[in-house]
Amino acid sequence: MGEKTRDNLYTAFVGEAKAYHRLQAFARQADEEGLTQIAKLFRAIAAAEGVHVERHLRLLGEAVVKDTETNLQSSFERETTVNEVYYPQFIREASEEGEKAAVLTFSQARDVEEGHAKLYKHALRALLRDETHDYYVCSVCGHVAEREPPDQCPICQAGREKFRLIT
Repeated sequence: MGEKTRDNLYTAFVGEAKAYHRLQAFARQADEEGLTQIAKLFRAIAAAEGVHVERHLRLLGEAVVKDTETNLQSSFERETTVNEVYYPQFIREASEEGEKAAVLTFSQARDVEEGHAKLYKHALRALLRDETHDYYVCSVCGHVAEREPPDQCPICQAGREKFRLIT
């Protein structure tokens, strides 16, 4: 693949991923305002943007889906790299520039990513035992809790009410 095409695919991927998440947030807001039809529209268009994201990733060679065990191992490795390599650099650079809010969000994301890696590792072991349980996500920082939401998020200290059950 040509360099310009690869760069354009990546740029398109980033734009579509942003649109997907922005539209999901818009849908949640519309739901809170009782505008269910508008929320459905936002979710439908977000789903379409998600299709674009996956197609771009596939062309970039980053959305190769394999068996679940391999996918879990790959996800564990990616989370570990993000946690140990990328976020420490982001934190250091934001700190050097005096960007306290960015340091906080990068630090919390790093800690959450470390938790994600542990969840993937646990899932690899649980795969053999065929375990099932619920997951809850902190809507403030993204921390994932197994089985029950904590009374207080261990990353950002948000209350239990900020956790959403993932179905």
